[in-house]
Amino acid sequence: MGFCSYQVRRVCYHLGNSVFGGDSSRVEHRLQEGVVQVVGNACTFAAIKLNGSVITWGDSGKGGDSSRVEHRLQEGVVQVIANAWAFAAIKSDGSVITWGKSVFGGDSSRVEHRLQEGVVQVVGNAMTFAAIKSDGSVITWGETGEGSDISRVEHRLQEGVVQVVG
Repeated sequence: MGFCSYQVRRVCYHLGNSVFGGDSSRVEHRLQEGVVQVVGNACTFAAIKLNGSVITWGDSGKGGDSSRVEHRLQEGVVQVIANAWAFAAIKSDGSVITWGKSVFGGDSSRVEHRLQEGVVQVVGNAMTFAAIKSDGSVITWGETGEGSDISRVEHRLQEGVVQVVG
């Protein structure tokens, strides 16, 4: 069994635990109306509201604490994507915001300049995210050994990609 499946399975054993998203009482008052989507990872949940804001709860290190990017999650979010340890949000302007476990995709600063506009799809696997831009190029970030290092095939991902599956 690989590291990834072991870690996810070990954490999933604890689902329902208040630390891992089983207790939303801290944000319950914000979840009473207008929620249009809820996405979960191994330890955390994120809800998108009708007004395009995002509310998070659960394990703070895996996305339950979005305070670092909260100001960017107040409006305009159209989709939230999760991997096992982090989240990525696509905004209506085509930009992407990430939070959660830094090494597993919660920190996209290495490619942030390419995620400012034109993103049409984001997918995640256990520890990595991939985004397709409107020009058909692909951008990846997260754990290098789990798919974010596309250096060998990057020349083939500069244009014309229409879908990536996580």
